[in-house]
Amino acid sequence: MTDIDHRQLGRDSLFLTADLRLFGSGGEHKVRVRNLSAGGMMAEGNVKVSRGTVIEVNLRNIGWVDGTVAWIQDNRFGIAFAEPIDPKLVRAPASTQPDAVVPRYARPLVSTVDTKRLCKI
Repeated sequence: MTDIDHRQLGRDSLFLTADLRLFGSGGEHKVRVRNLSAGGMMAEGNVKVSRGTVIEVNLRNIGWVDGTVAWIQDNRFGIAFAEPIDPKLVRAPASTQPDAVVPRYARPLVSTVDTKRLCKI
């Protein structure tokens, strides 16, 4: 795809955080996801990358996704994914996951009320 073709892909502006790993580096870095499409994302953070750097990014509800740094401007950079993703999954709230995956503080307090167990006082 040419650069013009990439710009035709629908992008969603959002504000999430994600973990990022540089190929060959053992550490993880926190980045902010500024926009996201099926083919890539714009990240912001204090990570020293260069164009062509192979990375992995951990996206909510999807997991680790392989990609390559496509461009850099100040502390923002574009990532082209190796395989397309479904950006709707990343935008979905964490509560749509099974309870075993969702932290207790993010679960609803009462999912359903059994009125037969309630009594008037």
